[in-house]
This record gives sequence, C-alpha cells and structure tokens, in this order.
Amino acid sequence: MNTEILLKNLRVIPNFPIPGIQFQDVSTLFSNAECLQVMRDEAMQMYKDKGITKVVGLESRGFMLGSIMASDLNAGFVMARKPGKLPGKTVSIEYTKEYGTDKICMVEDAIKEDDVVLIHDDLLATGGTIKAAIDLVKLFKPKKIYVNFIIELTIEGLHGRDKLQGEEITTLMRI
Repeated sequence: MNTEILLKNLRVIPNFPIPGIQFQDVSTLFSNAECLQVMRDEAMQMYKDKGITKVVGLESRGFMLGSIMASDLNAGFVMARKPGKLPGKTVSIEYTKEYGTDKICMVEDAIKEDDVVLIHDDLLATGGTIKAAIDLVKLFKPKKIYVNFIIELTIEGLHGRDKLQGEEITTLMRI
C-alpha cells in the first residue's frame, strides 16, 4: 500500500471537537489530487473483483470516497444518514454513542437481497456508528457485506475493530 503520501498529507487537529481528541482531518487528503488518486487506486485494488453492487457511504465523509468507489465499481451508491435527511420511507437503527444515542437511516428499498454491499466510512475509532450501519444493512439481507475505512485508529482504549468481529474489514491506513 502507498500510505506514506496519505500520512504525510493527513492533517491532525488537536483538541477537536473536545479537549484530548486528536481529530484526523481527511479533508486535506481529498483536496490533494495525488492523495485522492492513491485512495481511489488502493480501494479499487481491494474491491475490483468482489462483485460489489452497492456502496453504502456514511454521512458525511463516507459519501466522498464511497461515491467514487461506487462509480469505479459500476455499483450503485446508497447514503446512510441521520434522521430527517432522507426523503420517503426509511429504515433506521438506533445505537449508543459515547455521549448518548443516535440513529442512522437508509431509504427502505436501497438494498436488495442479491446485492453485494461495501460499507465505507472515513474513520474507524470506537466502532459504534459503523456497527449500527452494518446492522442496518443486514436488515436488507444482502448476499455479502464488506467494510472499508480510510483510517483505522489503533489508539489504546478505542477497540473499534473488536465491535466488528466476523466482519470483513479493510483500511487504507492504520494510525
């Protein structure tokens, strides 16, 4: 993997959104054409032969690379969003976060049972949101689910990957 250029261009913002958090700002990766191409190429290498028919991007940073991957894979793109952000009938899952509860929603007919789904988000930290997204996608009973991140935080105490036991997970870089 060509992660050196990504690590070099990743901006870290200390104490955001709260004191003690080292926010991994992927916007610098998307604004750099070379980084964007590296992310695209690496993701395509991982998934080009998996038969992906739908890519689910998590709001909102998962929309960017997720939609690029969907286009490159000749797959549909599905948005997983917060309540009230999608038109029509939706299916949702409520989950617990570090500081309360939240919901994640998708349009009720977004995924079919014969779909092979790739769920994409920018960052794996504690794993709560992605676990909810996986559980939500499983309600649709697709043939297969893959999970991908740009960054996986391996900081002691986060244990995001531990919440995803049994899932097929890839990341472009681990920090």
